[in-house]
Order: sequence, then structure tokens, then C-alpha cells
Amino acid sequence: MDWLTNSIMARHGVAGGATGSTHHLTEELQGEFHYTIGPYSQPVLQIAPGDRVIVDTMDAFGGAVQTEDDLPSARLTMPFVNPQNGPIMVEGAEIGDAIAVHIESMAPWGDDPQGACAMIPEFGALTGTPLTATLNEPLPELVRVVKLDENSVYWSDRVTLPYRPHIGTLSTSPTIDSINSLTPDSHGGNMDLPDMGPGSITYLPVRSPGARLFIGDAHACQGDGEVCGTAVEYRSVTTIHVDLIKGWTINWPRLETEDVIMAIGSARPLEDAARIAYRDLIRWMVDDYGFDQWDAYMMLSQCGRVRLGNFVDPNYTVGAGIIKTYLETGA
Repeated sequence: MDWLTNSIMARHGVAGGATGSTHHLTEELQGEFHYTIGPYSQPVLQIAPGDRVIVDTMDAFGGAVQTEDDLPSARLTMPFVNPQNGPIMVEGAEIGDAIAVHIESMAPWGDDPQGACAMIPEFGALTGTPLTATLNEPLPELVRVVKLDENSVYWSDRVTLPYRPHIGTLSTSPTIDSINSLTPDSHGGNMDLPDMGPGSITYLPVRSPGARLFIGDAHACQGDGEVCGTAVEYRSVTTIHVDLIKGWTINWPRLETEDVIMAIGSARPLEDAARIAYRDLIRWMVDDYGFDQWDAYMMLSQCGRVRLGNFVDPNYTVGAGIIKTYLETGA
């Protein structure tokens, strides 16, 4: 049996795993891309629970970095980076609900797809930044433009990397705040978690009527931590299947795959992000799988899994997970 038929989305979603209408959020339909995630932007699409949306995403540079001579410091205007599609309104979504976003597929956009990775002054894990202030000079500014397809990322003559795409930024709207698209927090945002790719379901809290779903920042591949500050940033055609779970009030994003459930926390310092993720995972195990809190706490010390999203953005992201076989079935 396909695991999706027994997923949280299928068992508790309004659509029950069924697929409704298909929409295509093209660049033309999107019009203005967004650099903040909040309740004030004009919706571009309204869907019903169970609908499928094909989204044409921009890359994190907004198409401004096409060659290795296109230095971000000259081509980009901060903070206008990481453009987002949306907001997509989900019918019936109310504060206190959750939405489920199943990423079905991610394909490179265009006939001759490419991606770009860059070292940007005062951005990255191993350099001084405005938040980690040092007197050292910034690292050199470099751009790597690479060809890619649905099998491989052609990094260099020496190295070919597997095409393992994921969505870097996925979020619903906060209730009142508008948060820049580079900052992950409890609404989701720029988590840069490599698990958030095809075959995954992300659960996001609804804090504004209609949920107001934003999506963007596709990565063709990325290692844990996104250490230099950027992945292989590329334009994508991403297909998502969206459902609504009524009355499931979650405080932080959660993720489900065929084998794992994962709670996601974002904060600084990095250990606080890990604490948030592990605490939410324990509470999830207690509320939905019948575990005793202290048993879950001790058990995760033996079998918990940690995935590092990014530790370069204004907040850092950690996912804490557990293999499903350790959970009670049918919960």
C-alpha cells in the first residue's frame, strides 16, 4: 500500500487524500513576487482542500545571477532576494487549523536549465556577518553557475552531484507580522531543510484566514547546513498537493515522509533550534502517538535523528525526527 494513503494528510485532511482541481501558478499569473511573508499581500490564487498547484518558482537571486561574472553585490539589492510565489488561499482554513503540503515533483524550468551558487560578502557559516561581527575582511565573492537536469547537477569536470531537489522556503502567514523571506520561524519560512523535497509532506500552522501559503527558493541540491550560504539555486516547476486539517493546532512546522516524522525548529543559537525541534517532537509523540513524555524524551536520546537545515540565515533551522516503525501504528 502506498504510504500516502496512511499519511496524516490522508487520514485527517478534509480531502482525505483525494486530488481535486489542478491550477498552474505561472509567472504571469503571479505578477509581483513577494519578499515578505505576511497577511497584507494580495492573494494570487484560491484553492480548495485537495487541489493540486503547479508553481513556476523563481530562483533565490530573482534571475539576476546568470553568469559567473554576475556578482551578487552588484546585481542584487538587499533585502530583495528569495522571491516568493503566493499567497495561495486555502478555502476553509481558519486560525488553529493546519495545512498539509505534499511536494509531488520538482522539475528544472526551461529548455537549458542551470543553477547558481555564490559566496556573498558577510553571508555564510564560516565568515563574519552583520550578526556575527568580526574585524576580518569578508571572504572573496565568487559565483559558480552549473548545468543541471532531472538526474544530475554538473558541478565541475571532476564532480557530478545527484539532483536532489527541495523547496527552501515554504510558509503560511503569521497573524499580524510580516516577516522577510530570508528568516525562518514558527510560521515556516526559509528553513532550507533538504528533506522538504518530492515525496515529503510539510504541515504548517494556520494563523491567518485562508492560511496564505507562500512557496519559493527551489534548490537542485544542498548539503546539511547550506554552509557557504547558498545552495544550487534554480528555477523550478514544482507541483504540490494541498490539504487542510481542521482543528490540528501546531506551534511549529512538521514534516512527514514514508519513513520518518520530523518536527522543525528555527532560532539562534543553533542549540535552541534543536531544543525547539526535539521538544515539539516529544509533544507530538505524546499527543498523537500515546507516548509518556519522559519515555519519549529518554527514547529519543537513543534513536532520535537530527537534520540541519541552514545555519547561515537570521535564524537557524533544525529538524528532529524519529523513524515511524518506533511509533504506535494506527495512531
